[in-house]
Amino acid sequence: MKTARAGTPQQGSQGPQSPQAAPEDPWAEAAPLVRASQSGDAMALNDLLSLLTPYVSRLCRPIALNNSADAVQEALIAVFQGLPRLKDPRALYAWVRTITVREAVRVARRTERETPVCAFDDIAGPRSPELAVDVRDVLRRMSTEHRAVLVLRELEGLDERTASDILNISCGTVKSRLHRARHSFRKAWPR
Repeated sequence: MKTARAGTPQQGSQGPQSPQAAPEDPWAEAAPLVRASQSGDAMALNDLLSLLTPYVSRLCRPIALNNSADAVQEALIAVFQGLPRLKDPRALYAWVRTITVREAVRVARRTERETPVCAFDDIAGPRSPELAVDVRDVLRRMSTEHRAVLVLRELEGLDERTASDILNISCGTVKSRLHRARHSFRKAWPR
């Protein structure tokens, strides 16, 4: 699996901790928990899942929207089931990110009626107090595929190649979806 910058997290994708509170090595807390969990330590597994849950939730929320709780649960189950096969604990966050985005897309596709992007209308201005609600509304109206690529590029800061590996699509498709998604946002927000 390819990860951005040789297995180190991008700014803002360090998992559950905020950038201000992040330790020197963002893997320091997770690596021993991964090894202990793989050895059958139930307490370590519980601690690891507690450590990962906010990160998984942050990724699922903008992709699966109203079904984000289901997506978080599905992603954590997939992480739990696949943990014995994780060879390098330092690849944990990239591995979890891949699983999470794929599960969030799968859940969103399964349970959500897609609304055409052209349905943008009553969006508040960029300095409006309703901005967060309106951003969520814009995301809800976008396709699952466009939300996923926006999360990987804008929230996670990944390059097209890494996003294409995670989504299991070509780089050209990532660029096309990203272009369309950004165009939809520009169209929705007055300048």
